[in-house]
Amino acid sequence: MPRTTPALRRPPRLSTALLAGTLLLGGLATAPAALGATASPAATTAVRVNQVGYLPDGPKRATVVTTAAGPLAWQLRNASGTVVASGSTVPYGADAPSGQAVQVADFSSYRSTGAGYVLAVDGGGSVPFDIRADLYDTLRSDSMAFFHHQRSGISIDASLVGSAYARPAGHLGVAPNKGDTSVPCQATVCDYTQDVRGGWYDAGDHGKYVVNGGISTWLVVNSFERAKRAGKDAALGDSTLRVPERGNGLPDVLDEARWELDFLMRMQVPEDKQYGGMAFHKMHDAAWTGMPMRPEQDAQPRELHRPSTAATLNLAAAAAQCARVFRPYDAAYADRCLSSARRAWTAARANPALYAPDSDGTGGGAYGDAQVTDEFYWAAAELYATTGEVAYRDAVTSSSWHTSATAFTPYGFGWADTAALGRLVLATVPNGLPATDVARVRASVTAAADGYLSRMTAQGYAVPVPADGYFWGSNGEVANDAVVMAVAGELTGDARYRTGALETMDYLLGRNALGLSYVTGYGEKSSQNQHHRFWAHQLDSSLPHPPAGSLAGGPNSALQDPVAEEKLTGCAPAACYVDDIGSYSTNEVAVNWNAPLAWLAAYAAERTSGGGEPPTAACAVTYAVSNVWSTGFTATVTVRNTGATAVDGWQLTWPYSSGQRVTSAWNATVTQDGTAVSARNADWNRTIAPGATASFGVQGTHSGANPSPAAFALNGKACD
Repeated sequence: MPRTTPALRRPPRLSTALLAGTLLLGGLATAPAALGATASPAATTAVRVNQVGYLPDGPKRATVVTTAAGPLAWQLRNASGTVVASGSTVPYGADAPSGQAVQVADFSSYRSTGAGYVLAVDGGGSVPFDIRADLYDTLRSDSMAFFHHQRSGISIDASLVGSAYARPAGHLGVAPNKGDTSVPCQATVCDYTQDVRGGWYDAGDHGKYVVNGGISTWLVVNSFERAKRAGKDAALGDSTLRVPERGNGLPDVLDEARWELDFLMRMQVPEDKQYGGMAFHKMHDAAWTGMPMRPEQDAQPRELHRPSTAATLNLAAAAAQCARVFRPYDAAYADRCLSSARRAWTAARANPALYAPDSDGTGGGAYGDAQVTDEFYWAAAELYATTGEVAYRDAVTSSSWHTSATAFTPYGFGWADTAALGRLVLATVPNGLPATDVARVRASVTAAADGYLSRMTAQGYAVPVPADGYFWGSNGEVANDAVVMAVAGELTGDARYRTGALETMDYLLGRNALGLSYVTGYGEKSSQNQHHRFWAHQLDSSLPHPPAGSLAGGPNSALQDPVAEEKLTGCAPAACYVDDIGSYSTNEVAVNWNAPLAWLAAYAAERTSGGGEPPTAACAVTYAVSNVWSTGFTATVTVRNTGATAVDGWQLTWPYSSGQRVTSAWNATVTQDGTAVSARNADWNRTIAPGATASFGVQGTHSGANPSPAAFALNGKACD
């Protein structure tokens, strides 16, 4: 299986030898031209905006394609045509990834709300867009509904998805299906069958893969865990999504994740068999199926593929996370997850180098991965965060990834690069690592986010990926980078990171080289013909387009399918995309791309004030030095809420003298930039009721005098 870039272990999901350079349509080999394939048409306007719109308190920037050398006047007009804001663009010049000359218009200072705004520049105008606080509420639901649509082994009800998307259950053994309830192994792999029903179809085919299912499930569950830390989990709670389990007392996001978790645990090899406790790498059809084809029409035999260390560690990580996050709602299920995670960890330790080969790409993607030390680190981090046990802590701290500068690659994280997930867990979930260790891990998150922000600043379309990062699934990479920036914002309270995360949404929704929203149903011009066997309207008008909220894979400069090769030769990297069902290397859907989109949509939908900063509050602060020695000191800081309303989330700032430096802290996350110090609440002390206090401690060094700070500010407002 070819690789998309030599700098990253991220091979494409499917073989470029797929179907010997042709596409099977209804069982017939058809040349790409017969599909009516056309490259994505030129954008309707040179003014590229987020076609859905912008948040009132968020960034609002547009990219203008122009050869003009000097600044251009821009006007923001409301639905009635009235100019409500104006300014001048900033020339950027040549943007290498897009191959375009561009300028940037920034209208972030405009905070009024409404629908039908148009940004006019140099005689042209953008598509209409909205500015409103509830901009992402629907996308939060639709991007999560993607997983329900992709469920295997259950009928998809019209009452939940509409008649166009309803279908019978697939792969339960009802003819012509061979079924997933008793699946044999490939020859020589095993001599028994396994019940591996359920789970999510991975992408546009009917395969189910543990390595991709693991990271996708992790992102879905992590989205809920992050929202709960922020006190915003109600929007992801019970009866918030269109799932059949709604109303059962379990948050709907966790209901959806459980459908895949059950499948992942069914993929675990029985203890009394060879490789007991490991996970089969994948299961799918023995040969590639034709298109279009609904799941219940699939007549191919199904096969289990040999267990792998990577799959086993994906299971261990996802199941350990399950044990922690599900425990308040279903302790018995949490226990089941933890038992599975422990067995998987033990089995992986006993078989540390059982790799899935790149050559196993017949009937399904190979997902080959011959470096699994990063998966060991991720799984150990999850098990340690959940159990606090010494053995898992030692596995974390002894891993080379724990101190590696490359845990966050220039291309973000992905199914083959998971060390960053371990860092994100250890940075956000309370654990027993030394304070200096936690501070270093958190600093690595913010350093990675700073790198993405720097890259965005250097590009005309504010994309966090490098110019050579437009490979298979690049839109998933963009969304994953946004996750890192959002977490950095959580850790520091710095609104720059929220701005960066939101601007990645701008890219996905139309502010890009093609002026196209890559999310079906969102924006005036969006992807409609993603590669999928059921959502195949381009091939059969009786079948639907993908449902709203489905993310296309995105530009792929390697051109790894016949349609892309024919239609996109000579494209600039960020423009190597065609909205054609035949272009599986640029236009497929996949669970590991929609998972970070759903994460990001839930994050963007949360109501904030001040672009991500907590609300202001009245306060009084006591700073008490408890110990001092020749070069060091410790102090306790107590902040009292003197206002009439509760403070829900706080950031306390103060200046130190030039000789004072924080080295560690407890009961808060404390960072220092020059003389400026910032303390952010922990999960458990984020709320300060009127008249109540929150205390935390700092330890630091000093040279010469060690004065107490003279001024404090809580959430930007000076304290008494």
